[in-house]
Amino acid sequence: MPLDPLSAASSAPLAATPTGGDGDGSTAAPAAVEEVLSLRISLGEDVVGEVRTRFRFDAARPYEVLLTFHLGRPDEADWVFSRELLRDGLRMLSGQGDVKLWPAYCPCHGATVHLALESPHGSALLEAPRPRVQAWLDRTYALVSEHQERRCGPTDAELAALLADG
Repeated sequence: MPLDPLSAASSAPLAATPTGGDGDGSTAAPAAVEEVLSLRISLGEDVVGEVRTRFRFDAARPYEVLLTFHLGRPDEADWVFSRELLRDGLRMLSGQGDVKLWPAYCPCHGATVHLALESPHGSALLEAPRPRVQAWLDRTYALVSEHQERRCGPTDAELAALLADG
């Protein structure tokens, strides 16, 4: 039986907080924040189950979050969208087009966040525990604050110049 890719350690260094360094007294900031959650999934009116999902944030790409859905096959489905979209979706309807998020309350599962995904291959509605997603997201902002994130990308003037040249 093949190994579950979500159980295997990623090749990149991962931590939610610094772990105390490398033994010489120094502490290195983590490069990423990662957590695996089981999300409830509906692929149609009658198909409901769970899918293990890796939430990953890489400090080198602070604008985005990566969700990897382990579908029980050798392949995985990756979705990348903005960290801001996820943050907003924990409080209100957020997104348009392929990715939409919104908070909800389920009598059986408590506070949740719904994630609707659309692709040429189909659509899915997922439900995640909102407190766990919020805790993971808080750890990403502890690694790279919103203020630091703004300094990582091109300025508005640089984007305007790029678009004007295009």
